[in-house]
Amino acid sequence: MQSCVSSSIIVTDPGGRTWQGMLKNVSNRVGGQKHSMAKRIEQALLEEIGTGALKPGQRLDEAGLARRFGTSRTPVREALSRLTAQGVLVQGERRGVFVAEYSREQLSQIFEAMHEIETACARIASQRLTLLSRSEIEAAQAACEAAAESGDRPQYLRANESFHMAIYRATGNPYITEIASEFRRRTGPFRAKKFETRDDLIASARSHAELINDIFSEDSATASRSMRSHMTASFLETLRAN
Repeated sequence: MQSCVSSSIIVTDPGGRTWQGMLKNVSNRVGGQKHSMAKRIEQALLEEIGTGALKPGQRLDEAGLARRFGTSRTPVREALSRLTAQGVLVQGERRGVFVAEYSREQLSQIFEAMHEIETACARIASQRLTLLSRSEIEAAQAACEAAAESGDRPQYLRANESFHMAIYRATGNPYITEIASEFRRRTGPFRAKKFETRDDLIASARSHAELINDIFSEDSATASRSMRSHMTASFLETLRAN
């Protein structure tokens, strides 16, 4: 009796490529597309949470997000998992994930930590300014001023995030940048509530002007004091709005 031995069959096309290799390439491309879609969904949700379009405590529907982005549930699930790991979303007791919401005490504790990180960023940035970092901060501030003057709240919120991100990057330290960014992600929907009118936007943009001058002075003590004052005012306004 003959025994049958299973073997792998590799088919080669006229160009000399194996179908096995081609299938592997297709699989890699599909995986990359899913990863890219997950990142796109993650960024879109982060922006909506940061601008207050998605409210604290709001449930995110996996099936609905898949329909909205025209994709399967897999990249949606991946994006939600990432945001949950970042603390931006929380897993509910029942099925589903929700935009994180905090008590006033928790919010004050988060702001206390954020306060120190932002102050450190301003201090370090003032000592390490380059022409590029200066131009990025100035460009972000110009975008803030333009959005404020036009009363475009969503655009202002995006520009305001870019402004602070430019200061973080000016530290030249990606680890500090990531920590500071995490606090902004967590507090985004709460800070967004303080911007209700065009006057609120204009006042916020104007508060940046003094902060920029103090950071550009390259005096680390002055930059620290200025950011501390800026963040204290922001925290008090956020508490009143929430």
